Amino acid sequence: MITLGTEQPFTSNKEKAISFLQLAASGQVCEAYQRYISPDFSHHNPYFKGDANSLMLAMEENAGQNPNKILEVKLAIQEKETVAVHSHVKQNPEDLGGAVVHIFRFQDGQIVELWDVGQPIPEDSPNENGMF
Repeated sequence: MITLGTEQPFTSNKEKAISFLQLAASGQVCEAYQRYISPDFSHHNPYFKGDANSLMLAMEENAGQNPNKILEVKLAIQEKETVAVHSHVKQNPEDLGGAVVHIFRFQDGQIVELWDVGQPIPEDSPNENGMF
């Protein structure tokens, strides 16, 4: 992380995307939105309306229901204004969890668009490589 004088630390969009996910997973959803979400934000999760407030409320509800959620980032890739983050997300420590990919589009250092796709981790899989 680069710090410029007394200003806020300069971070890459990749670092911002990871920080957003970690804050949200730890239950600090409002703080994550205040820090990183643009007023022009939209998302593509098919289970909620496409505006920021609908998704934020759903994330807050999930955080309340799962206070011990674990998000482990496995890979993050940035290309220009787009960041993809591949994570292992568990709703609680006993949960097998799922593989989740969040794709962020940034504009002027803020998240303006978000896609997310996930796949549950099966108990038994013939694939010896695992999901990560």
